[in-house]
Amino acid sequence: EGMTTRFAITDTAKEIPVAYTGILPDLFRDGKGAIVQGKLGADGLFSASEVLAKHDENYMPPEAQHAIEQAQKK
Repeated sequence: EGMTTRFAITDTAKEIPVAYTGILPDLFRDGKGAIVQGKLGADGLFSASEVLAKHDENYMPPEAQHAIEQAQKK
């Protein structure tokens, strides 16, 4: 809980260093989408108060995937 993690977040054009103290979401991974909330310091370091990990944009519940596969077989 008291561990500080440092990472960078990017919009593919600019990279911003981030510091977050707390437990990161299970889905938080290198190269995956994330949303951070907090404050940008004068030194350029973003102090995050919250980190949210985004699901893969291509994620589909197993039931929906199965229905699509069944429809494609017809």
